[in-house]
Amino acid sequence: MGKGTYSSILSKELRIPHLSTGELLRREISMKTELGREVESYVSRGLLVPDKIVNDIVAKRLCASDCANGFILDGYPRTLPQAVFLEEHFPLDKVVLLQASLETIIERICGRLYCPNCGETYHVSWKPPKRDNICDKCGAKLTRRTDDSPEVIKRRYEEYLATVSPVVDFYKKLGKLVPFRAEGDSQILAYSLLRELSSSRTEILVEK
Repeated sequence: MGKGTYSSILSKELRIPHLSTGELLRREISMKTELGREVESYVSRGLLVPDKIVNDIVAKRLCASDCANGFILDGYPRTLPQAVFLEEHFPLDKVVLLQASLETIIERICGRLYCPNCGETYHVSWKPPKRDNICDKCGAKLTRRTDDSPEVIKRRYEEYLATVSPVVDFYKKLGKLVPFRAEGDSQILAYSLLRELSSSRTEILVEK
């Protein structure tokens, strides 16, 4: 169970929007905008998208009216400049650090299926579609993301660890960090995490 699933459960229970940075970036790509083509050039090679691009995309979404009473960010901020930008413009109340082993992360990510039409996600083991490779919501053919391979995941994980430590320290000093071990029964863990949270603006990170 990954950060997206945790975010979805928290979003439903807290009645605030779940904003996945990955989905925001993929939306730009699917719209074939100039920004989307730039994003795709990084994502297709398994590289992280530059801070400036990600900040602009996230900030635009956070200005929407449905975020006025709170929001859950999934996968952002991932670098210290992103965290500083967010704290200056959209300060968070809590930052959850999901902790899992690299082996667990690879197993989860490599089994993911994605609907290119509506954005719904599935997993071959934990959340399979009712019909093989067909989206339950819209009927489109499911696909795997080009960066969902063990080699790309390992490289991105190493890059992530190198960049996330300053982010963790940043929020720890602000007293906003909530470490949480995310291995075990997903439903029990999700609601256990929910009980630990008392505010509406929450960011989900993941680390070994």
